[in-house]
Amino acid sequence: MIVQFNTDKNIVATENMAAHFTALIEKEMAHLSSYITRVEAHLSDENGSKKGANDMRCVLEARLEGHQPVAVTHDADTHHDAVSGACTKLTSALSTIIGKQRSR
Repeated sequence: MIVQFNTDKNIVATENMAAHFTALIEKEMAHLSSYITRVEAHLSDENGSKKGANDMRCVLEARLEGHQPVAVTHDADTHHDAVSGACTKLTSALSTIIGKQRSR
């Protein structure tokens, strides 16, 4: 499973930040990694330099072999909460798809 981490122009991404979130995504998706070929993460600050509630957005898109890509979005107050929340949503969505595939 390959994890590609991207940010928008409003977020200054460091090597440590990218490594931290890549590791978090890999950990959360580990039990599904045999089904996933790639996960793309897009982290953005919806308000730019202005402050606001739930202005951090994480979009995760997973590519499963033989399926259309699956994408989820989560908004939160912090980068970490946005990525973590998106991981939870993606795990749930992928578990449903994989469960249906297994039952066939």
